[in-house]
Amino acid sequence: MVYWWRWLPAAGWMGVIFYLSSRTGSELQGMFPFFNSFNFGHVVAYFILSIFFYWALYPFRSGKIDIRLLSVGLCLLYGISDEWHQSFVPGRMPDLFDIVNDVIGASLGMLAVTFFQKKILKR
Repeated sequence: MVYWWRWLPAAGWMGVIFYLSSRTGSELQGMFPFFNSFNFGHVVAYFILSIFFYWALYPFRSGKIDIRLLSVGLCLLYGISDEWHQSFVPGRMPDLFDIVNDVIGASLGMLAVTFFQKKILKR
C-alpha cells in the first residue's frame, strides 16, 4: 500500500521552516516579538518536524533500521540545507549552532515519541 499522504505534514512543515528562513531577522522579530533569541524556535521547529518524519516513516519500520534515528538524521539533513538556504537571504547567515539546536529539537521529539509509546504500551 502507498503511504505518500503520510509525508504531507512533514512537507508542509518543511515549507513553513523554508518560509521563515527566507525572512530577515527584523521580519522574524516582528512575527515573534516574544522571542529574544531564535535558538528556542529552532528546537521547537525541529521537534515538530522529527515527529512528522517519524509518522511518515512509521509504516516502514523494521528491526534493521531505527526510524527514530532516521527521523533525527533527516532533520539534520534538512537543517543543513536550511542553513545553506539562509546564506542566500540578505541579512542572514548560516550558523553551525542553529544546526545543533535543530538536532537537539529532533532528538527531544524522538525522546517524546519513545516516552509516549512506552506509556501507551504499558496500558
